[in-house]
Amino acid sequence: MGYLVTILYIVAFSMFIYGLSGLTGPKTAVRGNYIAAVGMLVAVVAVLIDVRETDNWILIAAGLIVGVVLGVPPALRTKMTAMPQLVALFNGVGGGTVALIAWAEFLNSDGFTAVEAVPSAPFIIGSLFAAIIGSVSFWGSLVAFAKLQELLNKNVEKVFVSNAKAFQVANMALALISIGLAVYIGMGADGDPQSSLLILGLLVAAGVMGLFVVLPIGGADMPVVISLLNALTGLSAAAAGLALNNQAMIVAGMIVGASGTILTNLMAKAMNRSIPAIIFGSFGGGDAGGAGGAASGGTVKATSASDAAIQMAYANQVIVVPGYGLAVAQAQHAVKEMANLLEEKGVEVKYAIHPVAGRMPGHMNVLLAEADVEYDSMKEMDDINGEFSRTDVTIVIGANDVTNPAARQDSSSPIYGMPILNVDQSKSVIVLKRSMSSGYAGIDNPLFTADQTSMLFGDAKKMVGAVTEELKAL
Repeated sequence: MGYLVTILYIVAFSMFIYGLSGLTGPKTAVRGNYIAAVGMLVAVVAVLIDVRETDNWILIAAGLIVGVVLGVPPALRTKMTAMPQLVALFNGVGGGTVALIAWAEFLNSDGFTAVEAVPSAPFIIGSLFAAIIGSVSFWGSLVAFAKLQELLNKNVEKVFVSNAKAFQVANMALALISIGLAVYIGMGADGDPQSSLLILGLLVAAGVMGLFVVLPIGGADMPVVISLLNALTGLSAAAAGLALNNQAMIVAGMIVGASGTILTNLMAKAMNRSIPAIIFGSFGGGDAGGAGGAASGGTVKATSASDAAIQMAYANQVIVVPGYGLAVAQAQHAVKEMANLLEEKGVEVKYAIHPVAGRMPGHMNVLLAEADVEYDSMKEMDDINGEFSRTDVTIVIGANDVTNPAARQDSSSPIYGMPILNVDQSKSVIVLKRSMSSGYAGIDNPLFTADQTSMLFGDAKKMVGAVTEELKAL
């Protein structure tokens, strides 16, 4: 049976890798997801076979049932607008699980002194690393979830952001405590009852560090934080797999850790910020950043759905820039209907996607794909930026920070140097917003007062629908 379990593990992580490769394109993404899910099922079956002669399989089966009951309903009911929160929560559960496994293995081995058939060094080092990183990921992910779900009071959140330096000092101390306890446990654990308190102290110190790392990070950096926490969860799972000599956990954890690290690095580059700068010097405290979204002293020009429809109907090219406001209003289907009418009138319609638009990587792509927008029409920032200068009308729907020209023009701006969509180079810009409130980074946007910009105020779905009705009448 040992060979069968090994073969099943190999099949499982082969399916993980093959499934991940399918996520590189929209046509194969769904299939890739299903293949990876089946791979996980194979891995679970392997575990059940491996522990068939003990009573543990009953506990594992019970855990599976509980997991299905708790996990499936929110996955089915969560709207795309709240998907970043769900990803953060599920990622946190993974990290927390790894931390609990490390704790259980510590207790089961009498403080790492009764380990049999497992090399002591990989077991101890892997378990302690998994305990620290898993705990950081769990508690950090809970904070990310709370921020995205807007469960934290905005004023309280601002206090955390403004005191980032104090949290840095605390995190350095907590990191030293966690590492010190890990070294002491690894080198001197002797089965003494106090060793159980030591491992608990390590978990608590790492958990508080997870809270303190994410609490002062502003909302504008949250997409990168989610990706980073996902990478940490993967690394902790790989470490736990090393401790347990479980090939499937090692491979799956390394896949998640490596892909999450690459994605985090790419997103940080897209914001022209280093990962340490995001962790230790974040900006933006969320939507409560200010009452005025336009640059101070500028004049805002309001427009109507009728005027917007006329501008777009007689344009040669229209670029749609989606943002989180589109997601909140669930306006993707209305936008697709509007684009269909424009295309019937001979207008070329494209969609400009910034790497960090929305609240997680690919958020806008998935929303638009949900409305049957052709993937070829969705253009990444580097591919579309050259198009704005020859575009007649750009319509910005709920996007703010990723279109803010201050990133190029104002060296004192917190987002200075961040690559943005060159919306301000368009001949005409129409911005759909509920109000003049600032974006997620909490800073002013001079685009709103530019000469070629007009504001269409209201709910994105309703206003796009109004524009569509006007187009039908033309």
